[in-house]
Amino acid sequence: MGGRGGPPPQPHLPAPKDECPLCPTGTGSVPSEVPEAAYDVVVFENRFPSYAPLSDHEPDPDAGRGPLDDLERTAPALGRCEVVCFTSDHDSTFAELTPGRARTVIDAWADRTAELGASPEVEQVFCFENRGQQIGVTLHHPHGQIYAYPYLPQRSAAILTQAQEHHARTGRLLGADILAAELEDKVRIVAESEHWVSYVPFAARWPVEVHLAPRRDVPDLPALTDAERDDLAKVYLDLLQRLDRYYVAKDGSPIRLPYIAGWHQAPARQGRDVSRLHLQVMSVLRSPKKLKYLAGSESGVGGWVNDVPPEQIAERLRDVAP
Repeated sequence: MGGRGGPPPQPHLPAPKDECPLCPTGTGSVPSEVPEAAYDVVVFENRFPSYAPLSDHEPDPDAGRGPLDDLERTAPALGRCEVVCFTSDHDSTFAELTPGRARTVIDAWADRTAELGASPEVEQVFCFENRGQQIGVTLHHPHGQIYAYPYLPQRSAAILTQAQEHHARTGRLLGADILAAELEDKVRIVAESEHWVSYVPFAARWPVEVHLAPRRDVPDLPALTDAERDDLAKVYLDLLQRLDRYYVAKDGSPIRLPYIAGWHQAPARQGRDVSRLHLQVMSVLRSPKKLKYLAGSESGVGGWVNDVPPEQIAERLRDVAP
């Protein structure tokens, strides 16, 4: 399913600090989205949503008419797009949060996943963070987003299909078998804790890519226990701090890594018995000053080529532990 048309125009260049709408009220020259002088974590609806509740859509004069054929099916872009501000400090990052503050963000992700997933029009909830101008971020304030899709996105559908086929063939969860294989190989493990394991996947596609998975079979964020959430806050901060030490400038100072971090959860209504929660973090930065651009093979047919062995990525991430 693809989009036609699109949401209202968004900013094209990073906004300066005094024009940031995510900073607390009274700290900048533009109106703030947050009517508070300071805050810990804030969640609100995106002003430029790709998906929105039914009440936000104009009446469709063609609603109820069937498509001329199966190639041009359309439907209202029902769903939700929300913004999650991690801190009121514009110059901070998620990696600089305390474990207690990180736990608050985790609880917010879990609460919103549960509420959005309960909506009848929602099929998938995706919590993610884009960081860095190289990723296309227009607001540098530490924040992420939550998308509630009215369909199962292509990659989520592919992950579900693979999980279903593996379970039908073996009777086991694909995510659990992948984690077990990584723990057995050991060479791509980045870090371990009581409840979580971070590792570089066997077939990593990006110059820097790492996954984070719970030891217990868990379908989504709401299913995590208090102990697992507490541990996750510490493990995730550890991982992000390692990523910010992955590259260093000529003067020896660390380079804040641009990245996309996304939680892959069980769909809201199907395949929950075979799905397993995990986080995927990737970066397009292939050296301190070079980006990875997708070539014809990668963009054209999805034939990925990565010149960095996953074992090398894992070794580097182990070496830069906080």
